[in-house]
Amino acid sequence: MNLNPAIVLDPVFRFLDWIIAEWGVYLFLAFVWLSVLVLAWVFSGGLRRKFPNQPHVRAGIGIFIQPHAPPPPIIIHEYDLSDDEMD
Repeated sequence: MNLNPAIVLDPVFRFLDWIIAEWGVYLFLAFVWLSVLVLAWVFSGGLRRKFPNQPHVRAGIGIFIQPHAPPPPIIIHEYDLSDDEMD
């Protein structure tokens, strides 16, 4: 009986190498979509503790976009100073 981990796990590593070589692209796409679903579940409260005595409360997240008012116009006053006003 051989208990060397490298020899015992060699068939597993060969199987994983074959799976990645043959189906790697499809596994990658599956893991990407699975991660999107897991993130949506976590953000929707999947990891939050649920206590049996508390009432169920839902809170929504809203984004409000308010248009800004146009800035006030810049008014430039030009003064024409005559000779009498300069003294």
